[in-house]
Amino acid sequence: MTHTITHHLTDDLILGYSAGTLPEAVNLVIATHISMCDTCRAALHAQDAVGGALVEAAPPASLAMGSLASVLARIQSAPAPEPRVKPRGDVPAPLTDYIGATLADVKWRPVGMGVKQAVLRTSPEATARLLYIPAGTAVPDHGHNGLELTLVLQGAFSDEGGTFRAGDIEVAGDDLEHTPVADISADCICLAVTDAPLRFKGWLPRLAQPFVGI
Repeated sequence: MTHTITHHLTDDLILGYSAGTLPEAVNLVIATHISMCDTCRAALHAQDAVGGALVEAAPPASLAMGSLASVLARIQSAPAPEPRVKPRGDVPAPLTDYIGATLADVKWRPVGMGVKQAVLRTSPEATARLLYIPAGTAVPDHGHNGLELTLVLQGAFSDEGGTFRAGDIEVAGDDLEHTPVADISADCICLAVTDAPLRFKGWLPRLAQPFVGI
């Protein structure tokens, strides 16, 4: 990164990611942020260490007869994994399985006012999408019926919560209403995750909402 990341994950999100209790889309945006942020990566390592200590301190559980032999047989019969070559491009590693190695290959769909999106295929509990916001463009004023996580991949945007640049993540709940505006200097590309529909104030965004799925 060329600047210091100033907007980070909450402790609850890091705990849920470490424990494996979050939906796939939420895990994806967290993993992508962690791949870009040394601070949150260190916090995750600390949380993983606590979880490991708790597992070691837990009483042993009894296993059915033959369990170990069954697991070893499955391991021995499994095909050898194919070596993975890390793709080279402008996409953080956790995202490459979903969109490929470069943002230039994303198949965008227009949603109005020059804004485009690409919905990623994840489990249905939450939705992950890439958002392309032209420089200087405002996303319609909206609130939230649940959680919204917005990670900046390129460019920057500003709203009532501050200015968010590449690597920064905004954690928005149902108490935040905001109007994100892309920085005038460059187009903004974000990875956004929601677990409930947004609450738009304007009638036009509300009219379009069922068709764009936001």
